[in-house]
Formats: sequence, C-alpha cells, structure tokens
Amino acid sequence: VGCDRSKNLVDICGEKDFQALVCDALSVPMRSGCCDACISIAVIHHFSTAERRLAAIRELARLLRPGGTALIYVWAMEQEYKNQKSKYLKEKNASKDRGEEIIAGTAQRPLCDQVPSGSGQGSACSDPLLNDSKDEGCDAKPATDSRLPVHTNRTSFHSQDLLVPWHLKGGTKKKGQNVHTLSLPAGSKELQEPSPVFHRYYHVFCEGELEAACRSLDCVRVQKSYYDQGNWCVVLEKL
Repeated sequence: VGCDRSKNLVDICGEKDFQALVCDALSVPMRSGCCDACISIAVIHHFSTAERRLAAIRELARLLRPGGTALIYVWAMEQEYKNQKSKYLKEKNASKDRGEEIIAGTAQRPLCDQVPSGSGQGSACSDPLLNDSKDEGCDAKPATDSRLPVHTNRTSFHSQDLLVPWHLKGGTKKKGQNVHTLSLPAGSKELQEPSPVFHRYYHVFCEGELEAACRSLDCVRVQKSYYDQGNWCVVLEKL
C-alpha cells in the first residue's frame, strides 16, 4: 500500500491498479503495528524542523509490528563522498555531453526524488539533533540571513536548508524533448516558453544526522546506516 501527499501521483497509481492513498506522513491513517515493513524515500528531507523530521520517523515506527523493519532515504549534504561524485553531480556533465544547455535563469528539475546532490563546505548545520553528534565534515555555522538560498541544480550543496527549483510540466515543448528539463537541442536558435518555476524546500542531511535522529527513539534499533549515491540511508527495526 502506497501513500503520498500528492493526489495526482496517487491517481496515477490507481490507474496502474496499485493500492495508494493520499495522506500526511506525520499522521498516516493506519492502525499501529499493522505493517511488516515500511519505506520512506525522499520524504523526510522536505520537513523544515528537526521536530517534524523526528515525528515522521516516529510515525513510521508506529506503523511497524514488533520485529518489523523500515528503510529511510534522505538527500545528503555530501554529494562527493570518499572521493566519489554522486550520480546527481555526474548528471550535469552528462547533460553537457548531449549538447544541451540550460536556459538562463532556469534550472533542471531535481533528480533528487530518485537521487540527491551536495557537498558540505561552509554548511549551516543548525539541526539540534545534529549538534549532539556533529560530524567533522559538516561545519556548523549560524545562519546570518533568514532568506533561504536557491540551489543551482547539479551542483554541490552549500547550505543544509535551501530551495530547489521545480519546473511545472508545460510551456512549449519540442517532440522528443525531456519534459523534466528546460533545455535546447545543440544548435537550436528557437527559444522555448519557460515553464512555471516553483521552489521546493529541502533539508539536506549531514553524515550521522539521520542515524542520530533514529537512535533518539527508544522504540527502534538501527540495523544499518549507509551512504548511497548522494543519500543517507537507515534501516530500522521495531523493538
């Protein structure tokens, strides 16, 4: 059974004969202990406070039966890890190789809801859960401006809390063009009508931050914590 905040996405699941419902990740309309396993992929990094991120993890744990497991993926601040760039960063070069150019003032839709992006220099690690177990690779610096920075897609992260441009499908599109990008074929002189741009909030996680949040709950045990292509990932077991 799947659930999502977006009714349009849930409708697509229904058209494909999958079971899905619209709901809030902080209040899932299912009884406690009803699930053998739960997954949360690219969801928790959209909550804007440490308290709400922890509440989302606690809600996942509530749904699990004793011995049940949960898998959580969130976008990582460190998009270059152990001298390896994530797929998210590599995608920028791949786009250039295909001869595509990003229209001035616009950015590609983030691949992030499949894969993340970022690297942690000069980051602002303000999460209270992180301050107790801060990793050396994520320097804590207080925010000096209340405005959130807008991320440049396919580049490293320079702040943990930011807005990522999202281009609504629409505008003029040439046949065969990827609907998720605003790009021009090599040599094209014709400009496209830009699609509406929205900005989605992200809190990108530093190393150890997600695991520390999970370990703060006494109802679960962390089975595994790892990095996967620009994501921090945790596998939990319900006690």
